Amino acid sequence: MDVSIIIVNFNTCNLLRNCLNSIFKHTEDIDFEVIVSDNGSKDGSIEMVKQEFPPVILIENNANLGFGTANNRGLEIAKGKYIFYLNSDTSLINNAVKLFYDFWETSPDKAEIGALGGNLLDENGNIIHSYGNFPKPWKEIFLFWRKIVLVYIKYLFKLFGHNLRLRKKNTTIQKIGEVEYVTGADLFLLNNKSAYFDERFFLYYEETDLQWHLMKNGLKRLIIPTPKIIHLCGKSDSKTGDGCINDYISFGAIQTDLSRIRFIKYNISKFYANILKCLLYCFWMTPGFAKKTKKYRKQIFNI
Repeated sequence: MDVSIIIVNFNTCNLLRNCLNSIFKHTEDIDFEVIVSDNGSKDGSIEMVKQEFPPVILIENNANLGFGTANNRGLEIAKGKYIFYLNSDTSLINNAVKLFYDFWETSPDKAEIGALGGNLLDENGNIIHSYGNFPKPWKEIFLFWRKIVLVYIKYLFKLFGHNLRLRKKNTTIQKIGEVEYVTGADLFLLNNKSAYFDERFFLYYEETDLQWHLMKNGLKRLIIPTPKIIHLCGKSDSKTGDGCINDYISFGAIQTDLSRIRFIKYNISKFYANILKCLLYCFWMTPGFAKKTKKYRKQIFNI
């Protein structure tokens, strides 16, 4: 078996159907298997996979285990030489699996490769978030302070009858070659112990953590130009996606903040992680956020 494609699903039936259709339509000239690790979906996803895609190996977790843990359940039974972690809200538009495989197999420096990814596209063909840099403590502290200031500015405007929408910048440029980490939406790896995610991460930063350890082991993370994959970014989670400041306390944003602190604690510094915990607590206590974040605040100090 050349490649095991592992997809985590949680109530994304229609997106998953499109993703699976694209895999079987475009993947050729390679021996592959598809594993869907379902996190207790209640939207008919399980029945859809069984009825429409009999070749797919379905794991029924019967609970939301989180992204990394569900992928690990798939990895445990994967037979491929390589693992391709793929989001359910993606669609292949060329023979991306074979292109990843061929790049790795034919690379003269393949022993130095730790992970591959591509430049992901939106529905209009524009490059979107496909890679990133490892968190840096002082930068994260600055960003938390900035968010707190922005929230108070918004609150002051509201007192005077203005509904200020503070938008976050979202700029992505095409990248070819080495990056610090490849986004987990399309992550191609060797099938070995380094492909396992740290299950202390429930959602987000698990791929960053995995690739931090690849970096520590001297392995490169590369973006290659040939695979073409559409990613409907945010459609497989609970982010609102409208770019306004309320996104800062969406479910996805909350999990991102918690996981960012976990990453810094586990890999960089407990001291900086504790500073970030305090700042996140203050941020969640700002006007308009305290009630909405109440059930999550205890999690900050359990990290």
